[in-house]
Amino acid sequence: MAPAITFAADEISSADTGFMLICSALVMLMTPGLAFFYGGMVRVKSALNMLMMSFISLGIVTVLWVLYGFSLAFGTDTGSLIGWDSDYVGLSGIDKAEVWSGYTIPTLVFAVFQLMFAVLTPALISGALADRVKFAAWSLFVVLWVSVVYFPVAHWVWGTGGWAFELGVIDFAGGTAVHINAGAAALGVILVIGKRAGFKKDPMRPHSMPLVMLGAGLLWFGWFGFNAGSWLGNSDGVGALMFVNTQVATGAAVLAWLVYEKVRHGACTTLGAASGAVAGLVAITPAGGAVSPIGAIAIGVIAGVLCAMAVGLKYKLNYDDSLDVVGVHLVGGIVGSLLIGLFATGKGQSEVAGLFYGGGLDQLWKQAAGVFGVLAYSLVASAVLALLIHKTIGMRVDEEQEISGIDQAEHAETAYDFSGVGSSSAKPTVPARAESNKVDA
Repeated sequence: MAPAITFAADEISSADTGFMLICSALVMLMTPGLAFFYGGMVRVKSALNMLMMSFISLGIVTVLWVLYGFSLAFGTDTGSLIGWDSDYVGLSGIDKAEVWSGYTIPTLVFAVFQLMFAVLTPALISGALADRVKFAAWSLFVVLWVSVVYFPVAHWVWGTGGWAFELGVIDFAGGTAVHINAGAAALGVILVIGKRAGFKKDPMRPHSMPLVMLGAGLLWFGWFGFNAGSWLGNSDGVGALMFVNTQVATGAAVLAWLVYEKVRHGACTTLGAASGAVAGLVAITPAGGAVSPIGAIAIGVIAGVLCAMAVGLKYKLNYDDSLDVVGVHLVGGIVGSLLIGLFATGKGQSEVAGLFYGGGLDQLWKQAAGVFGVLAYSLVASAVLALLIHKTIGMRVDEEQEISGIDQAEHAETAYDFSGVGSSSAKPTVPARAESNKVDA
């Protein structure tokens, strides 16, 4: 994942392998965590649909990754744009003891770790589309998007021979390939499908802040695997630096977002705390292996304030990013990626130093090339894919279904069943549990 340094190939390390399996499981947990985070932020009539839009990615992307995704992302380079290796198709040509080149873990472990990143990234996009997208259309979009956008971009950034990799763009764990990629895609899709019914007119408040906080906590927890695991081993302390910086930047971003809220709106909100945490996690993702803990504080503070400011742009610019994917993931990813060019110390994952540490502007322009190259491609390609689906099978549910509730229309379910909560003046003669036991007997 972090291409600045590679080590001589070695035998499999049981310690590194076990560590990476744990990290893979932590990253997998981030997708259900994201589902809770998003699910709590929508209105109650859309909660299940929001959960499912994240959860379905675990099924779709897993199968595609095994069939051809890993090969496209990490196979032998062609033209600095895409990879391919027939041994990786179906993962059928990979021996269980084969070592990932330059590291001490099996290739299968590397493949499954990368799979979890591929699963999470399209799920991030879904938050921008809440309340209004057909589940079948969304599922088709995920198939097309990971094939046309995510797999190639992952190769650009992390695959040997990819243009961003060869240019020297630093992206430790996914500022460009995951967050800018998802944020730009979200913007492209919402520009095609339009705004929710009642946007800027009806209240669209989160239906469950406890779910939001649960999701944020799971994301924060899983992010340690996401970030620290991206060094693919523990032999030199870089993973430990990334672990520390992940915590430091996130804490700083929470504080910065809340201070901004207090000054701007007069209150420190629970939603602001959760959103600030995610903004800090996003921003430190590309940078944490290259900066010091003091640099991580600076990145967290800058991301917390700028992302808090950015989420209000949808009302000024009149685009409906339902759950602020653009404001948090796109903006946070840009902030974290570009600030490497300022705060890189030259003492972390590589000897590359940023402007504030005597390195000049060289790394900053490389970071900018990676940022805006990925942003432009993802924005345009995602909009085209959404338009194709929108003009064929249709991306949006009917307005009547959107207003009445997409959960019932798309899933024939509701998030909460209140049918047994009604009041009655008559007292039951037999307690419910006793009655149930009598029937069972």
